[in-house]
Amino acid sequence: QLRLVESGGGVVQPGGSLRLSCVASGVALDYYALAWFRQAPGEEREGVSCISKNGGTTDFVDSVKGRFTISRDNARNTLYLQMDNLNPEDTALYYCAARAIFPQAWCRRSSDDYTDWGQGTQVIVSS
Repeated sequence: QLRLVESGGGVVQPGGSLRLSCVASGVALDYYALAWFRQAPGEEREGVSCISKNGGTTDFVDSVKGRFTISRDNARNTLYLQMDNLNPEDTALYYCAARAIFPQAWCRRSSDDYTDWGQGTQVIVSS
């Protein structure tokens, strides 16, 4: 059974950076497309970014394009989200999610498409 554990959240000033990690255990991530979601208080969960099984396809929500980078290290069974130039609107609980999928290039940011979720890591951007 796949288990996902996020880390790397914290409090950062506007303009700062954080790197989130999501470590998987139980199953090799090679079979999974992966994604990061976030949810701010009172808001719906938002698909921030996704990455295909082979890492060749990525997608980002418009608000983070040019600031966030998603990557994966299948050898380490780990997903990353590098977040630069953070602003207060990025404050949220960030989740990683996974879906076992056949197509190598599959990458979507809809929460309904994912079957496995971590517990989340909190990101607060504040001066």
